[in-house]
Order: sequence, then structure tokens, then C-alpha cells
Amino acid sequence: MKWITRSNIKVDRVACPRLIRRFIDPDAEFLFVPEQQLLQASGESSATPFDAPRIPEIMLNHRGDPCTFEAIMEAFRLDEAALQRLALIVRSADVKGQEPAAPEGVGLRAISRGVAALHARDEDRLIRLFPVYDALYAYVQSMR
Repeated sequence: MKWITRSNIKVDRVACPRLIRRFIDPDAEFLFVPEQQLLQASGESSATPFDAPRIPEIMLNHRGDPCTFEAIMEAFRLDEAALQRLALIVRSADVKGQEPAAPEGVGLRAISRGVAALHARDEDRLIRLFPVYDALYAYVQSMR
């Protein structure tokens, strides 16, 4: 499958590709475009768009307080307890005002911003941050 989102990815737009590759489609391909090109580019590339809260036509999006990571979990019926806990960390890091959802979110936000400052290309950010999400997933699994 092909997936497409806004360029300049950070927390949720890194967490979603990791979720997709690990639990939905290990061969998923990701495209990053400016927000104003997202709908047109998704049609041209037959890619599933995600995480563009200002574009109401996109189904896999923030839903009130829940972030896109949670919307994808819901759409693909991913309800494992560790993923639900990871989703709260992602929401806490991604959505202003949702910091109390998980104390780890503040650290994830800082790490994400740091990686973004070091790596301009979205593809490089995925490479650098996927291990962070893998580590967080292992962490929440160990909490049970």
C-alpha cells in the first residue's frame, strides 16, 4: 500500500508510519507532500492520505482529542493494551493541551523536534525515529 501525508513530519506523522509498517503492512510506502497538494497527490498516486487535520475529507485524522495514530488503530481494529498506552504517549506528545495523557509525551516531543532539527528529509526522520517508537513500544509492553 501507499500512504501519503504532509511533509515536515514530527510526532504523529512518524508514529503512524511505524504503526502501519509494524502492524498493518510491512512493505508500506510513504509519500510526503506540502499540505495544499495532499488531496491531489493522493489521487494521482493512489495513496491513502492521513494526518491533515485542516482537511476534513481525510478520514484518518485527528478526532477531537485522539490523534491520527488512534484513528488508524481504530480503523484497523488494533486494540492491544500496549498499543493503546503507546497511543496516549503519542497523543500527549503531538496534541497541545493533551500533555497530561502520558508523562512520557513531553520527552517524545523533545526527541522528535531534535531529530527534525538535525534531519530535513522526512525519510531520514523515519529512519532515525522508528527505533524510538520501537523502544517506547517495548517499554509499554514491559509495564504490564
